[in-house]
Amino acid sequence: MLKFDTETTRTLERAYLGADLSYRRRASFDALKPSPGDTILDIGCGNGMLTAELARAVGPAGKIFGIDPSPDMLAAGRERCRNYGCVEFIEGAAINLPIKDGFADKAVSIQVFEYIEDVDGALDDTLRCLKTGGRLVIGDMHFGSFIWFSDDPDRMSEMTASWDQHFVNGNLPSSLPGILRGKGHMIEEVVPVTFTDHELKPDGLAMMLMHLMKQYAVANEHLTDAVAQAWFDEQEKLAEEGRFFFSITQFVVVARKSS
Repeated sequence: MLKFDTETTRTLERAYLGADLSYRRRASFDALKPSPGDTILDIGCGNGMLTAELARAVGPAGKIFGIDPSPDMLAAGRERCRNYGCVEFIEGAAINLPIKDGFADKAVSIQVFEYIEDVDGALDDTLRCLKTGGRLVIGDMHFGSFIWFSDDPDRMSEMTASWDQHFVNGNLPSSLPGILRGKGHMIEEVVPVTFTDHELKPDGLAMMLMHLMKQYAVANEHLTDAVAQAWFDEQEKLAEEGRFFFSITQFVVVARKSS
């Protein structure tokens, strides 16, 4: 489990407000197509940034439910959305949503399902909450698309192998459309959202991952602190030399609930 020190917390806040993660939220927002008066579930809402954006889109006639298992994240979400009367935050998880059947028009989830052991069960429960014809938008990273340059590829492989252990399915987007079709639902589109950087941006996805991956590898004793720090320092040095390169793709799967 990740425990965030002050520096990491600041880095995460910069990243959430930065262009990369704003772009990621916007891709799911656009795929969801929120309309005035919609009732929408934001599953794994975290600190409520997308929740607030959805609240502005649906207006006072709509309703947004931010759902997350973390009380700390829910507290942050409530603070962020305190001026939106159409928002309600509920503690819960995708596998057992505290929402009645056929209640919502739409549901969205960003980088949540890749951490779920029982994807089938979570999909069934999420779709249970939607009205017939309701729209489901799921965005997850495909870690098979990960490209990250290093002069020490063995050390980079050790670091990425460590990070691979923090999620359940790093290649979920490649199987998700088939799973949903197998359940009888319609896939409207699959939208690739690729992040490619040749500069190390202070508010970027790569910088956020550098902090998280270093902390995770050391905390779980996958790498020593010295090796993890050397990996981190090398990326900063590559950036100074103009040799930094990073790329990964998130896929936004858009589905419609069948009858």
